[in-house]
Amino acid sequence: MSASGSMAIAQHTCCQLPRRPLAQGLRFRSFSAGKHVSGQQNTQRVQKGRPLPVTCAQKEKGSKAKAEDTKQFVKGNVAQILGIRGGDQETNIWKIRLQLTKPVTWIPLIWGVLCGAAASGHFHWTPTDVAKSLTCMLMSGPLLTGYTQTINDYYDKEIDAINEPNRPIPSGAISEPQVITQFLTLLAGGLGVAYTLDRWADHEFPTLFCLAVFGSFISYIYSAPPLKLKQSGWIGNYALGSSYIALPWWAGQALFGHLSLDVVILTVLYSLAGLGIAIVNDFKSIEGDREMGLNSLPVAFGPEVAKWITVGTIDVTQIAVAAYLAFGRHENVYAAVLTGLILPQIYFQYKYFIPDPIKNDVQYQARAQPFLVFGLLTTGLAIGQSNALLP
Repeated sequence: MSASGSMAIAQHTCCQLPRRPLAQGLRFRSFSAGKHVSGQQNTQRVQKGRPLPVTCAQKEKGSKAKAEDTKQFVKGNVAQILGIRGGDQETNIWKIRLQLTKPVTWIPLIWGVLCGAAASGHFHWTPTDVAKSLTCMLMSGPLLTGYTQTINDYYDKEIDAINEPNRPIPSGAISEPQVITQFLTLLAGGLGVAYTLDRWADHEFPTLFCLAVFGSFISYIYSAPPLKLKQSGWIGNYALGSSYIALPWWAGQALFGHLSLDVVILTVLYSLAGLGIAIVNDFKSIEGDREMGLNSLPVAFGPEVAKWITVGTIDVTQIAVAAYLAFGRHENVYAAVLTGLILPQIYFQYKYFIPDPIKNDVQYQARAQPFLVFGLLTTGLAIGQSNALLP
C-alpha cells in the first residue's frame, strides 16, 4: 500500500472516533481563585439531565434512618395503647380512654384469676368453665383494673404534670368530667359482672360481688384523699400488691371451688412479692412524689436502700412459698419448679434493676415478671392437686 493510501485510511479512522470536548479533557488550577476549573458547562449539563448516582453509603444511611423512624413510631404507638411511659400524644378519644386504663396492668389480674381457678382443683376445660373464667378475667382486668388505673390517674394529675406531663389528663387530651364518667362506668360494669358470676356459680352468699366491692374500695382509698394510702409507702404498696395477687386469686378460686384459710394466708403473704413490684413503679416518680409530699419508699429511704428492700420482698417471699410447698404440702416437684423460676429473677435483678433502678425499671420488669407470674401458676397448680380431692 502506498504512503498516500495509508494517510487517507488514518484520516478516515480518526474521523470515526468520538471527539472529546476540550473543556472536559483539560483541567487546570486557577491560582488566583484557588479553585479547580474543569468542564463546568459539561458538568452542569449532566446534572440537569439526570440525578447524580447515590452511593451505597448514602443508601445505607437512608435505610437506617427510615428503620429508626419506623421503630420509634411503633414504640410510641404501642406505649400509648398499653398506657406505659413514653407513649405518643393521641387525639382519638377512644385511644385516650384505653390509655387511661393501662392495659399492660391487666395481665397480672387476669393471670391471678387463672391461678385461683387452678388452685380450686375443680376447673375443667369445658365450654362452660372456660366462659366463666373469661368473664371473671373481664371483671378483674379491663373493668376493675381499668377503674383502678383511671381513678388513680384522676387523683394523680398534679403529680403527672411533673413526672409525665404528656399523660392524657395533665396534657388536656381528655376533660375531667369525661374521666369521672369513665371510672364510674367501669366500676358499675365490674360490680355488675361480679353479681352475674355469683348467680352463674349458684353461690348462696355473693362472694365475688363482695370481693369486687372490697377491691374497689381499696383502689379508691389508695388513690383518693383523705386516706390516699399511696402517700404512706409500706401500706400503700402492700395494698396495691395484694390487689394484684390475692384478690384475683380469691375470685378465681371462689368461682370454681371454696376459699380455705391456709390459701388466704398464703396469698396474703405472697402479696409481699406484689409489694416489691409496686415499689419498682415508684422509682420513676421520685421527683414528683417528693415535691407533692408523697412518702413512697424510694423517697423515704432513698433509691439505694429502697432497691434492696424491693428485691428482698420479691425473692424472700417466693423462697418462703417454695419451702411451704415442699415441707408443708409435700409437693416437692412444684417446689423445685418454683425455685427454678426464682433464679432468673435474681439474675435480672443484678443485671438491670440493682445497677440503676430508675433507668432500667421497664427492662427489668419486662424480663423478670414473666417468671414471677409463672411461679404464681405453679403454686396454684400445687394447691389444686390436694383441693381436687375435696368435694
